[in-house]
Amino acid sequence: MKIMLDAGHGPETPGKRTPDGKMREFEFNQVVVQLMKMELQKCGVIVLLSHLGTSDVPLIERTTLANKLGVNAFISIHANAFGSSWNDVSGIETFTYTKPSSHSKILSKLIQDSMCSTTKRTNRGVKRANFAVLRDTKMPAVLVECGFMTNRAEAALLQSASYRNLCSNAMAHAILSWNKKS
Repeated sequence: MKIMLDAGHGPETPGKRTPDGKMREFEFNQVVVQLMKMELQKCGVIVLLSHLGTSDVPLIERTTLANKLGVNAFISIHANAFGSSWNDVSGIETFTYTKPSSHSKILSKLIQDSMCSTTKRTNRGVKRANFAVLRDTKMPAVLVECGFMTNRAEAALLQSASYRNLCSNAMAHAILSWNKKS
């Protein structure tokens, strides 16, 4: 199996940070992607990254690369936000395209279930959206929101090594389970 991991927004994407500025979303995304890569490679999965994180890479370049390389799945990792100030919105949600393939549906459900059971965060469900990384990829694709940077409790989790490990292990486990089913 060959998958592409996408560390969500790049390091310079404006506004993608905790309200107190202590963490940029990319910091979380990049660490989780690297942890997932190591875990999946131990199990024989070929893991490719959509960008190295040294600069912002346009979405079209990421999806074009995934399509060109013919990966089996595209997984985009994110930390969520509701507005730009602290609030009580919390939880995990996973997105597929508005017209998802059956493989995307299965992968998204496995990831959502694994993330919620592992992290014990609120299950906000699998949702559909017209995001470029979901729409423009030719393979099963999901976008995972691992918690809200605008929620104080989840922001603290998103900054912790233990939570980052939980997220990476939960998603890697779901991807491996999906590979066995597809």
